[in-house]
Amino acid sequence: MSHDGFGPRPGRNAVMRSVAFLTAGVLGVPVLAGCSDPDPAGKPLAGQDIAPAARDRIADGGTLRWAVDAVPETLNTFQSDADATTTRIAQATLPSMFRLDRNGRPERNPDYLESAKVVETEPKQVVLYKLNQQAVWSDGREIGAADFAAQWRALSGKDSAYWTARNAGYDRIERIERGANDLEVRVTFERPYADWQSLFSPLYPKEVMGTPDAFNDGARRKLKVTAGPFTVKKIDRKGDEVELTRNPRWWGQRAKLNEIVLRAVPREQRAAALAAGQLDLAEIDTAAARRIALAAPPRSATASASAHGSASASGTPLMGPEPGTRLTLEQRRDQAKFRGFEVRKSLEPAYTQLALNGGDSLLADERVRRALARAIDRKELAKLVLAPLGLPTEPVGSHLALSGQAAYADNSGAVGGQDTAEAQALLADAGWVPGGPVKKKKGDGEGAAGSEAKKGGKSEKGEKEADAGDKSKSDSGEKPKAKSGSGDESKSKAKADSESEDDGTYIVGDDNKAGGDEGHTQKSDGEEGSRHLAQDGKQYGNKQLQQGGAPGAYAPRGTAAPAGAAARPLAKDGEPLALRFVVPSGEGSQTLRTVADRIAVMLERVGIRTDIVKVSDESYFKDHIASGQFDLALYSWPASAYPATDARPIYAKPVPAADGSLNVEQNYTRVGTDQVDQLFDQAIATLDESEARALIRKADSRIWAAAGSLPLFQRPQLTAARTSVVNAGAFGFGTPVYQDMGFLKKGAHPGPSGSSN
Repeated sequence: MSHDGFGPRPGRNAVMRSVAFLTAGVLGVPVLAGCSDPDPAGKPLAGQDIAPAARDRIADGGTLRWAVDAVPETLNTFQSDADATTTRIAQATLPSMFRLDRNGRPERNPDYLESAKVVETEPKQVVLYKLNQQAVWSDGREIGAADFAAQWRALSGKDSAYWTARNAGYDRIERIERGANDLEVRVTFERPYADWQSLFSPLYPKEVMGTPDAFNDGARRKLKVTAGPFTVKKIDRKGDEVELTRNPRWWGQRAKLNEIVLRAVPREQRAAALAAGQLDLAEIDTAAARRIALAAPPRSATASASAHGSASASGTPLMGPEPGTRLTLEQRRDQAKFRGFEVRKSLEPAYTQLALNGGDSLLADERVRRALARAIDRKELAKLVLAPLGLPTEPVGSHLALSGQAAYADNSGAVGGQDTAEAQALLADAGWVPGGPVKKKKGDGEGAAGSEAKKGGKSEKGEKEADAGDKSKSDSGEKPKAKSGSGDESKSKAKADSESEDDGTYIVGDDNKAGGDEGHTQKSDGEEGSRHLAQDGKQYGNKQLQQGGAPGAYAPRGTAAPAGAAARPLAKDGEPLALRFVVPSGEGSQTLRTVADRIAVMLERVGIRTDIVKVSDESYFKDHIASGQFDLALYSWPASAYPATDARPIYAKPVPAADGSLNVEQNYTRVGTDQVDQLFDQAIATLDESEARALIRKADSRIWAAAGSLPLFQRPQLTAARTSVVNAGAFGFGTPVYQDMGFLKKGAHPGPSGSSN
């Protein structure tokens, strides 16, 4: 899942693994953070910003036109090509036993469930669902055990005729049967499953799940039977629209809107579509947000508070003109174009990370990875990206949850904070010597570690001059799915791809200059850069860890790098310590490159040289990240309410496949340990919620200590909304409540008693 530059984007189906053995004795992992704190999870850093309003203030009727990236290829969320729009349609039209609240925690959905709880643990775990007695499918049939059983059989993994993208949790079920009456469903598990609340959300009718043909093809282009406040009226692929209309058989509170039209609009075209009156609601990039903010100054923090009292950050100015500044002609035009719109902002349920490839590279040495982690100032990077947006600048302290979620605790102390001296000591211990002799290579201008280098492309200065002329845009492109299985592909192929697709390579650290030299600083562009954030528009990977979010990095473009003395480049056994930092080259990824530039300067201060290589957006993930052809890279992961299930594939230890390749699942850093695997296995089989959270936090500490990836910051979420639209906008963690969305009655104002999760 909002967009950050790149990154596998799991939806709740996704997750990944790693490779480097760590001993507890050597690591000295500290006691888990927050053990003395009754709730180290804390609260979300930013609340929802959805203009909450009570239903009696909302007009009956109307059509909400909502921008999406694309008309989905399938309406079946359990297929590999499902995307964020597939999920949005499912949320509005299908049953979901549990949804996420404003803290990113699962809560019972009362429209479908009277109750759901574990009623037996011995000899086996049994969960009893008591369904809402009014819950029916749109054809009039009651929702019942037959639907649960059909979905279990389809997703259990036992029948290969079902083309499923995932079976996590369903593969642990032994049987499903009717309870004491038609409204009760008993689910018996063969093995204990802590994340049982993740199942049957969404729930498809037995007509979709009953046979392989129906599953594989029946729900790709249409949903004949639904059970939500809306139903699918029409999918217009030529017109790039999906029309949802009120479900006349809906038993809950009647939807305020007559229709919701999901309209596919590329992100770079959304500002124009809003100005032309073609959209009412759209996730936007920062450049568009700045233009729209001219027309509608942000509401006060009080007015922006969610119904549950969690204030959003939207009361802070969004890079508008300084008070008293005279607007330019173009700004005055924007003010007129976007009158009647405002920007709603929060933080996505996703975070941007720096990935360190611990496979066959210089970063296979744990000491070098830990040194790199100590060289990077995560607080500075978070501030760089989020402060200009008026959003909280707290770095992410966990790989497995975000602040406010039940499993969250800041475990970053396991690797330690920024400390140049400690980083240099770790590098020295690993044998990397400042200014050591370097073997000459054919084509090198010099043999020293700090020699000037270029690789068929633009110089760093040339790249930055070109970037300075780019406008802040965001890509809309399609999201490749995060792959499981073998992640190692032919290195010769990747090399060829790099030679043909790389926009260019520039080397940070070659000339041993101070961090504020021409190679890293653009004073005028840097000063202006804080007012021009670009929000990267691509998300990669699996779709369901999402619940509303997306991957990526955003940063002020052209921001001047901080001054600071660079250390002498390091070398060992005749080889320089030079890391290949792969970044995407598209216009919408400028901010991702800016973050990479800042990281490169930080590494230069401890003697680590970075070769920043630009590759095409199309090849970035598939040909470089997934195949392991990088040393450093930036991409994002969505946060999950079920980390024991969803995060395991991301951090599990890679294992050799039968064909000799390495099965990395979704662990693209290739760093993992047996201990982390064991902790995940224990957490998923533990039915005591407190104990399960403790195990997840312990696993996170070990992941930090392995230093395969460094969470940096939670991604911003910016949404343009017509001021009359209520109960919609920047949802943060919460699942949207579609029946409460609508337009204010004439003369009414948003109030604190509206819909919010």
